[in-house]
Amino acid sequence: MYPTLYDLFLDLFGVSIPFLRIVQMFGFCVAMAFLAAAWTLTLEMKRKENLGAMGEPQQRKYWKGRPATVSEYMVAIAIGMVMGYKFLPLFTEFSHIVKNPQDYFLSFKGSFPGALIGALLSGALKFWEDKQQRLPTPVQVEETIYPHEHIGNITIIAAIAGILGAKVFHNLENWSDFMADPIDAIISFSGLSFYGGLIVAAYFVIRYARKNKIKLLAICDATAPGLILAYGIGRIGCQVAGDGDWGIPNDTPKPDWLSWAPDWLWAYNYPNNVLHLKLIDDYASMGLVSKTGYAFPTPIYEIIMSLIIFAILWSIRKKITTPGLMFSIYLILIAIERLIIESIRINTKYVVFEYEFTQAQFLSVVMIALGSFGIWYLRKHGKKLAEL
Repeated sequence: MYPTLYDLFLDLFGVSIPFLRIVQMFGFCVAMAFLAAAWTLTLEMKRKENLGAMGEPQQRKYWKGRPATVSEYMVAIAIGMVMGYKFLPLFTEFSHIVKNPQDYFLSFKGSFPGALIGALLSGALKFWEDKQQRLPTPVQVEETIYPHEHIGNITIIAAIAGILGAKVFHNLENWSDFMADPIDAIISFSGLSFYGGLIVAAYFVIRYARKNKIKLLAICDATAPGLILAYGIGRIGCQVAGDGDWGIPNDTPKPDWLSWAPDWLWAYNYPNNVLHLKLIDDYASMGLVSKTGYAFPTPIYEIIMSLIIFAILWSIRKKITTPGLMFSIYLILIAIERLIIESIRINTKYVVFEYEFTQAQFLSVVMIALGSFGIWYLRKHGKKLAEL
């Protein structure tokens, strides 16, 4: 397992780069996931723009060459202050911070001299930029903003809202763990609910799209392939870091039909995982019986299924012209994927009328229903909704 990029570089290349200890593998893969989603979204939005399916470009007027406002200076100084407050200790207290970087970055710890230096440097840089762009007489100009030019903002909104939503849903599902140590539950890089992130991010992205006159069904379709690709990349982080997202105990020998595959594809014990857990002890604490301390490597299975779903969606995207239909298919496919994997994952179960189910299973059934209804309804009324 490689909890950090340092561990990866040391094992694969034999190179020791101490600074890489602060880069958590799971966080790195999440960042790569958002970049992959932004890349596919850019390609799809540009393609749909050429077809006239994303909405008309918007016009924006602004004053070119005007002096920066006081509020702009204050924002620049505040950003520099925070950066200096947090990053100067990386050079003075690195050996201490590297032991638990997320605890440091998500705390109020920092350097006041660093904050002062950062504020001064950022303020000076803003002053220099302001002087460079000023004109003797500011002029009002109009620029055209195309839908795909909003991708940067959409990615940032989706990242922040998605991570917050994923954290909230995960902690609701594991309420006892949250109450036992709420601070660790909030700042830990592990413990994210995909459906929670999807629901909350979708809400804020839709609000942003409506505000900027981007067609809702079109942007939903454009995001679908990237979402599942991002999910698969995120699961790479789960597997490589060993963040606890493994499956139930698997003590059975590898079956003959899987003889061609490496042993870790059938069962794995996640040595040197980021949580510093021995699976056999972790299972015992949950009341599960494990003789070997090996688990079903569920992240690997989800990586494979996610890439298959991405390939399906990417291959059919140009053939589907009914707005919203692609996203409906996406909902059904990801729900089926999650229902399959939930049978061998460890999750909190709820009991209603003697039926046991997990949060993910419940939401999967809801999404299959929504996706099925969407396909039926959009095939009949899709043209009427094309302008939404």
